[in-house]
Amino acid sequence: MTDTRQKLIDFISAEAVFHGDFVLTSGKKATYYVDLRRVSLDHRVAPLIGQVMLDLIKDVPDVVAVGGMTMGADPIAAAVLHQGAARGATYDAFVVRKEPKDHGRGRQVEGPDLAGKRVIVLEDTSTTGGSPLAAIEALLKVGAEIAGVAVVVDRNTGAREVIEAAGYPYFAAISLEDLGLN
Repeated sequence: MTDTRQKLIDFISAEAVFHGDFVLTSGKKATYYVDLRRVSLDHRVAPLIGQVMLDLIKDVPDVVAVGGMTMGADPIAAAVLHQGAARGATYDAFVVRKEPKDHGRGRQVEGPDLAGKRVIVLEDTSTTGGSPLAAIEALLKVGAEIAGVAVVVDRNTGAREVIEAAGYPYFAAISLEDLGLN
């Protein structure tokens, strides 16, 4: 394990894991909640997220952009874009809205033109795989080629299986075991 990855795990464990009774977006109940926005928008942690995610996807060939459903994926994509630039990588970022805009250009996918380009769909925490699949649906409409789905924290609740059953590679940087939550 890299020192950077361990630092990220330590920050998430200390500042983004909450214990209690929670209802997840999926409707499932949980005794803990991983709120990555608590750390993905933190100046100390965002660079770590970018570095760890870059290491996670570095061997996926010909990827030109990263992003996913707005809100959870936005800071992750920005971290990858900036840390990638610092390393000399040329990843662009994109944002997928839940619905196309009803004004302006009416776009659902914002950012560079992705037609014919390989992209990685990002997510902060993964429960059911629904958010990445929704992002993939919108990306396919604009002609993007999906190279995979990469998540910061995998909750080990079936998202991997759903994403892989849909035909996409799944990459997770941190597991529940890494956070002491198994």
